[in-house]
Amino acid sequence: MNTIWIIEDHVAFRRTLVRVLNTETGLQCTRDFDSCEKALAALAHDEAPGLILLDVGLPGMSGLDGIRLLKERAPKSLVVILTVFEDDDKVFQAVCAGAAGYLLKTSSATDITQAVRDALAGGSPMTPRIARRVLDMFSKFAPKQSDYGLSDREKEILLLMTTGLIKKEIADKLTLSIHTVDTYLRRIYEKLEVNTRTGAVAKALKEGLV
Repeated sequence: MNTIWIIEDHVAFRRTLVRVLNTETGLQCTRDFDSCEKALAALAHDEAPGLILLDVGLPGMSGLDGIRLLKERAPKSLVVILTVFEDDDKVFQAVCAGAAGYLLKTSSATDITQAVRDALAGGSPMTPRIARRVLDMFSKFAPKQSDYGLSDREKEILLLMTTGLIKKEIADKLTLSIHTVDTYLRRIYEKLEVNTRTGAVAKALKEGLV
């Protein structure tokens, strides 16, 4: 049986969630709270649940502040945000703090239940709009791809390696000695932090270096 806790200060909404989840096979809402403080206190003596549905706008400690403390005290418990907020800053904070999913309260009971099951199965449930925001945000923060300081000649040799040419064929094509190609290969391996031809080719293709 997968156990669930709900942290939500809106009484009617919380009771509805408890009722909906407890009608689902394999799911059981064992505790519900109107604040993070009460849930954190309960973790001192109660067995941690498999999943916590957490509101953001709570009295006292906010859900965003509560995520880290909940994860510290119950590291195996998944935390899924369920809120009215969908602004970028709150979404980003929640994901960085360790939330396994981010849903809006406008989601249907069926969608919320399915999201709980998806999270318990290892997924990261989000509404399509939230998922798009997360992708956009992380693409902005992603570091610019490095070319690892490869020279034009090293890139040329790496490109030929990806086409399947062996060392002698590369030497012949570029009118270089095998010894010189060997030297270039050592530099390429060192810069890419790999030890084999296969590793160099794999990294070059994966990261678009050629």
